[in-house]
Amino acid sequence: MLFPSNNTPRWVIFFIDTFICIFSIVLAYLLRFNFSIPENLTYLLTINLLYLNLALIISVRIISFLFARTYAGIIRYTSSKDATRIFIVVSLGSLFFVISNLISYFFVSEFIIPFSIVIIDYMTTVFLMITFRVLVKMVYFEIKNPSRDKRNIIIYGAGDAGIIAKRTLDRDAGAKYKVLAFIDDNKTKANKKLEGVAIYESSKLVDLVSKYDVAHLIISIQNLPSVRKKEIVDTCLAYKTKVLNVPPVSTWINGSLSFKQIKKVRIEDLLGREPIKLDEEKINKQISGKVILVTGAAGSIGSEIVRQIAPYKPKKIIMLDQAESALYDLEIELGEKYPKSLFEPVIGNIRVNERMENVFRSFRPELVYHAAAYKHVPMMENNPSEAIFTNVLGTKTIADLSVKYLVKNFVMVSTDKAVNPSNVMGASKRIAEMYIQALNNKADVTSFVTTRFGNVLGSNGSVIPLFKKQIEKGGPITITHPDITRYFMTIPEACQLVLEAGAIGNGGEILIFDMGKSIKIVELAKKMIKLSGLELGKDIQITYTGLRPGEKLYEELLNNKENTIATHHPQIMKAHVAEYDFETISIRINELIGLFENQNNVAIVSKMKEIVPEFISNNSVFSELDKPKATA
Repeated sequence: MLFPSNNTPRWVIFFIDTFICIFSIVLAYLLRFNFSIPENLTYLLTINLLYLNLALIISVRIISFLFARTYAGIIRYTSSKDATRIFIVVSLGSLFFVISNLISYFFVSEFIIPFSIVIIDYMTTVFLMITFRVLVKMVYFEIKNPSRDKRNIIIYGAGDAGIIAKRTLDRDAGAKYKVLAFIDDNKTKANKKLEGVAIYESSKLVDLVSKYDVAHLIISIQNLPSVRKKEIVDTCLAYKTKVLNVPPVSTWINGSLSFKQIKKVRIEDLLGREPIKLDEEKINKQISGKVILVTGAAGSIGSEIVRQIAPYKPKKIIMLDQAESALYDLEIELGEKYPKSLFEPVIGNIRVNERMENVFRSFRPELVYHAAAYKHVPMMENNPSEAIFTNVLGTKTIADLSVKYLVKNFVMVSTDKAVNPSNVMGASKRIAEMYIQALNNKADVTSFVTTRFGNVLGSNGSVIPLFKKQIEKGGPITITHPDITRYFMTIPEACQLVLEAGAIGNGGEILIFDMGKSIKIVELAKKMIKLSGLELGKDIQITYTGLRPGEKLYEELLNNKENTIATHHPQIMKAHVAEYDFETISIRINELIGLFENQNNVAIVSKMKEIVPEFISNNSVFSELDKPKATA
């Protein structure tokens, strides 16, 4: 079959376009002579001229339509590209008439077609051909999905991005949704219209979502402050309106936005703070042209550190990790944006001195970001020997080799769980901090800086991915305690501050990041449920499982004996901590590591408590070690 049975045959569209052209030229003549063509005109103005010109114009139009295939589009899906094609084709045809007139006048001093008729015919043809297609499209969609059945959408932002979002909706999802209104913080835009849609000031948002059944609110503004975004989301969730985000322009496919790219607002978008201002000059000076080693490079923090240092044009980035598949995935990802020669993926275990020695000897790194560590509290509570072997011995190995091979700067990623540790993982990181700080006083070349921050949103094993999986499965969402709170920071934020801390640190400091306010985990879960369009107690439940071994209700960034000193960066503080003698701490750590061979967990944890007196186990089998010993 020549034409698809479910669409209007192309020859029908072709004949309709031809009829429009005939109508346009006849109308042009009638308008030219005020609907009364005199019978006493000379030959060039007689009725015969109409027939000759009609034949010429229709012939040119038919040829141009066949050549440009203006009739080939599916009318009910007419787009701006179809309208542009019609405009160009008709314009070229009319230009041909103009040129023909000029040539005729040059040779015989007479026009073939009066210019007034050319202009009237041109304007009428373009208007009617485009209007016909638009009307068919409107009627088709109205019949298929009447306006009363379409769901309302509000677009937040009446700028360029807002217009693009509306046009994307009209193009990709016009059958299901209609734009009810634009909302904008700029009051000068209020009470105006944008593409036929009213613009309201932001104070009218509550009125709109409460009065109308608004399915979605689309945030089109890219740099909307986090505080304002939270306010908008909270308002919409109260009225069961889902909130969507227009993605950054850099992610649009071929520079064009599609409806499927407009995604739900993520919980990470609401917990992030205002953009962090970095000292780009200092960071660039520290990184540019240098060989950099990143341990734990395949992990959440390590991989983001690699992504963030790559634009500063280091000489080479050594990506060290023992996770083969994750490291391979990172290499492929980075290879799509940067020269492959910039990265050197290395499989290795930081606990194996011989392997690490070979890495330092072969690549001679000048800067080390040490992110490799075991971090899961319950796992380490059950496996203390592994915690000390990786978090203590592994850190000691990398640090000692950094001194031996004259690394200039060493930046260690630590955790708020190292403060007044209540679990094995936190205590192991605190011991690593103590060693790093003591080693800094002994090293001649290498400057050691420790960075300490809280939970990172979206990192492997964090509550956000866990809650997402539980919501997708229909629940329940499991929380250990209704009062448990945590500090949160996004992965990019954390890594930006790691780079900044490394650049501003002088050596020996423990730098603490401003984590903002602590957040109740149960409130976080409730907001994620609402963002998913579910209702707590009806669609999904929250259950409490009890604190896990070693888990605290509240995390701290400083212990009772520590205080902070301001740095030049408002989001980074320097912890004023006690210093330790290198020889003493080295002996104690070597004794601790020596206990690995016997695999006696009680002995290992006892030694850890000796090294870190503030380590008091919580909800753990090792709590017995904290009880005063009975005296004879």
